[in-house]
Order: sequence, then structure tokens, then C-alpha cells
Amino acid sequence: MSGTVNERGGIRVARLADVRPGEMTTVEVEGVRVLLANVGGTVRALRDRCSHEEAPLSEGELEGETVVCPWHFSSFCLRTGEALEAPAADPVEAFEVHVVDGEVFLSRQ
Repeated sequence: MSGTVNERGGIRVARLADVRPGEMTTVEVEGVRVLLANVGGTVRALRDRCSHEEAPLSEGELEGETVVCPWHFSSFCLRTGEALEAPAADPVEAFEVHVVDGEVFLSRQ
């Protein structure tokens, strides 16, 4: 999904209202499927593929600041993409998120 670019170079991908607190959704950004998660009013974004076996993280469970893979239960930090629980050892790509006037913008960290 290509969208409007803001002054920080981020691409508009959603409205904040589309990502309710405690929920996850996905968007496509430049051919990459991205998981958006709203954690207590703060939107986080990770590439929507587990680094272990490519499972869609968006089908997993949101647990605070982490997402748990639906296939083998690896967990990842939503802020950094760091793998927190085996069997995944490698991080997943995390995106910088900016919310401006109710619009969600992403850029690469």
C-alpha cells in the first residue's frame, strides 16, 4: 500500500482508528506485509513474518509489548523486533511509527 509521505519521510498506512488498543492488523508497505499492533494507545510495527519459519505473526497473540508466533510460539519485542523466545533466534524488522492527526505513518528504523 503506498500512501502519503509525511515530513519525516514516513508513509501513511492507516488511520489510528483502524488499529484499536489491544488489537493487531496488517498493511502492505512497498511490497512488505507489516503487522500493526496497538499497545495501550501506542502503535508498534513489525514485518509480519516470524524469523524462524516465516509464520504470519499477525495470526499470533498480542501479549503486552510482545507478539507470539502462532506456529512455534517464539515471541518478539514489538518495539525492537528482537526475538525473545526460542526457537526463533533472529529479530524481525521493526518500523518506526509516527501518528500525526490520527494518521499512522511508518518508516524504516
